[in-house]
Amino acid sequence: MQELDRYSRQTIFPGIGREGQEKLGRSFAVVVGCGALGTVICSALVRAGVGSLRIVDRDFIEYHNLQRQLLFTESDIEENLPKAVAAERHLRAANSAVEVEGVVADFSPANAERLVKDADVIVDGLDNFETRFLVNDVALKTGVPWVYGGAIGSTGMTATFLPGEAPCFRCLVSAPPMGAMMTCDTAGVVNAAPWIVGSMEAAEAIKILLGTAPVSRDLMVFDLWERAFDSVSLTGFASADCPACRGEYEFLERKRGTRVTSLCGQNAVQIWNPAGAGLSLPELRGRLAALGEVESSELMLRFTSGEQELVVFFDGRAIVRGTRDEALAKALYAKYVGM
Repeated sequence: MQELDRYSRQTIFPGIGREGQEKLGRSFAVVVGCGALGTVICSALVRAGVGSLRIVDRDFIEYHNLQRQLLFTESDIEENLPKAVAAERHLRAANSAVEVEGVVADFSPANAERLVKDADVIVDGLDNFETRFLVNDVALKTGVPWVYGGAIGSTGMTATFLPGEAPCFRCLVSAPPMGAMMTCDTAGVVNAAPWIVGSMEAAEAIKILLGTAPVSRDLMVFDLWERAFDSVSLTGFASADCPACRGEYEFLERKRGTRVTSLCGQNAVQIWNPAGAGLSLPELRGRLAALGEVESSELMLRFTSGEQELVVFFDGRAIVRGTRDEALAKALYAKYVGM
């Protein structure tokens, strides 16, 4: 009786019903990334009664996260909890009937296939393009549908990709964008933007899990500050030259993407992104200047973040000083330079 009451507002909705609710209870979703998008997605899926949820995130919670990352609290920061651990704790408290697993890890070619094994859907809670190319590869290889979403400033977008039904994500974006990318840390974000995107992603994921409603085949784009919403059909975007659609999984097989190397004896990590050849140091300096002091020349710039220093070169290569943790260095690069 308690479970019937918990989901009663869903089961009376014709699109779900009792049978749909039972199917949700047997499903397994993987959410990659648990920031502003991921916290909304995870909360929606757990409260909707998805049977099993795996959350993959490499990061810890900071005070500036609380402005938009709904699951977390000040006490999580005081306990120095990783996002995946805190999310698991809060979600289990919200719905103890759902099996929630928080995995503290960087989603990478080394673990991607294992982390999505047996999943019914993969949902994007990420903040960088490169890992989305990896998600696209592993989704195509394993035949798992995935839902893309992104938000920055007051804008957002989302689309659903189904293995075997072109286009895939790489058909739309053939390679990681060249040069420095705008990020929430350099461009800011209105908290409602990722909440809207995350909610739409969760709805699409639920439709995939139910298997009874047609999923969207459009790219939905909006600017909530301007109250502008648009939907672009993905029909016609399929690319005959797409390596991923041909079964060439370059990001999963480590043939493409950022290279990360610990520098022996220097307490530093070097990061090289081949797509960074078009990096504009003056543009990057302009964005970082709002966050702190920046030293620069024609060939490089220096920026300090906490105990780490980023030295970024004109070709997109960077050295992160003050750590030997490759995951941390990669996270800082993604946060301030973009991937």
